[in-house]
Amino acid sequence: MKISRYMLLAASGLALTMSACRSFEEINTNQQEVTVEMSSRDGIAVGGPMQALQRQVNPVGTTADGTNVANDYQVAYHLGADVWSGYFGQNNNWNSGSNFTTFYMIEGWLGQAFTESYTKTYTPWLSIKNNPTTENHPENFALAQILKVSAWSKTTDCYGPMPYTKAGSSSYLIPYDSQEVVYHTMLKELDEAVQALDTYGAAKILPDYDLVYNGDTQKWIKYANSLMLRLAMRTRFADAELARTYAEKAVNHPVGVMTEVNDQAKIDKAHGVQYINNIETFAVQYGECRMGVPMFSYLVGYEDPRLPKYFRPSTHPEAIWVDFLYETYLPYPIGANAPRQMPTDGPTSRGLSSIPNIEKETPTYWMRASEVAFLRAEGALVGWSMQGDAASLYRQGIELSFAENGIGADQVDSYINNVNRPVPVDLSSWSPFRHTFEMKSTATTAFEGSTEEKLEKIITQKWIALYPNGMEAWTEWRRTGYPYIADPIENRSFGIVSNQEKVRRMQYPVKSARSEEEQKVYDDAVVLLGGPDNQATKLWWDKKNSK
Repeated sequence: MKISRYMLLAASGLALTMSACRSFEEINTNQQEVTVEMSSRDGIAVGGPMQALQRQVNPVGTTADGTNVANDYQVAYHLGADVWSGYFGQNNNWNSGSNFTTFYMIEGWLGQAFTESYTKTYTPWLSIKNNPTTENHPENFALAQILKVSAWSKTTDCYGPMPYTKAGSSSYLIPYDSQEVVYHTMLKELDEAVQALDTYGAAKILPDYDLVYNGDTQKWIKYANSLMLRLAMRTRFADAELARTYAEKAVNHPVGVMTEVNDQAKIDKAHGVQYINNIETFAVQYGECRMGVPMFSYLVGYEDPRLPKYFRPSTHPEAIWVDFLYETYLPYPIGANAPRQMPTDGPTSRGLSSIPNIEKETPTYWMRASEVAFLRAEGALVGWSMQGDAASLYRQGIELSFAENGIGADQVDSYINNVNRPVPVDLSSWSPFRHTFEMKSTATTAFEGSTEEKLEKIITQKWIALYPNGMEAWTEWRRTGYPYIADPIENRSFGIVSNQEKVRRMQYPVKSARSEEEQKVYDDAVVLLGGPDNQATKLWWDKKNSK
């Protein structure tokens, strides 16, 4: 991936100007009005935008898209959240090493997460909202709301305050809401969407356009409740009453939340079209994405059977022997500022550091049942009604994650009962790094100890199960401080963030010039943020000190 492709991507930014260059037809067409032609098509007026929304929740493309979708995803999430989560290191040194992996905010990269999670979803969501058929088909708008929350929650979790409650109005400049207001609104909208789908019953919703559940209304209710639980838990340290109310509402709903492997929300092949996994492009085609140091430390330390499911071995001279697999693996540290190293026999060579064990056909997951079990375990840990106690739900989360990765339940007992701990990662003899990472955690997998120790185990196992969903893993690390994430070899934030605190948010997209009205929108957003517009300011829900 070359930086030059992305230097102008922040243009969408705060004013939500969807395009810098617009055709005569676009200028003279009301973009918020559904045309007669659209409404007359059999399902496509709603089905097309619905499918566009689904493709943007976690952006996916096909071979027809080339690498465009993957490139956008790489800048929006992969070089930031996927790295800051501890999942990956990057075999490249963009911008001479001053980039997201060294905590330096590249202006040309800052707007892509906003574009992917908000701008590209705004128009399809609005077209469904304003479609003349929506009044008679509230189930369509309910599904659109669920998808909107799925995408826009990533916007607020990247940046903080965002345009939300006034979205869909006729205003050119949409005012920002505080993240507290955004979360209250998202949870309320999910609750309303679930109620609407409850009324709809067992009938299918747009099955010819649904890429996730083929129109299965009950599956969508489970997903919406599970998303409600995720977002409710996010607010636990900021507003415990709000968190408990919606978490219990989600879990105790008659349809409930995800509890089985096949409840998972994912996109791979739908309606005869194969959607490509972006991470395979970065790892294999670009030769950049590599195993992160924290992943090595925890998976090797715990003798975790998911290690070979997640990453491929390496025969690099500095690769580290892993006893329980009789293989060698090699992680790649973040903030390394090392030029890309490419072997003569191609980027998939085992002679480099370990790459993700991901194929083009590997599904792109939004949410899986294992995550939901760990969310419930955390709620039960603090006394909430989660239909199970913390210990049993913790075990259930591990069992589900094993099953999701094709590992038998017979391995769960030995995994939970071992006394292994995360291991240090010695790269001291590997030029140009020459660095040893001492891992601060001494947590075992056994569910014992104080409430805080049990919380660390729940979040650590959830972090392992969430792989490779780096956006969610980074967000949960910020919220709880777990697991322990290795420091970068170089921190180029100019003292804005420490190695301990790390990146807490992304700055708003930079615009070279703003009108007075745009400047006021920005200034008001920063006031709502409650701190400087930089990568050190904590978001509203980020109330627990990081570890």
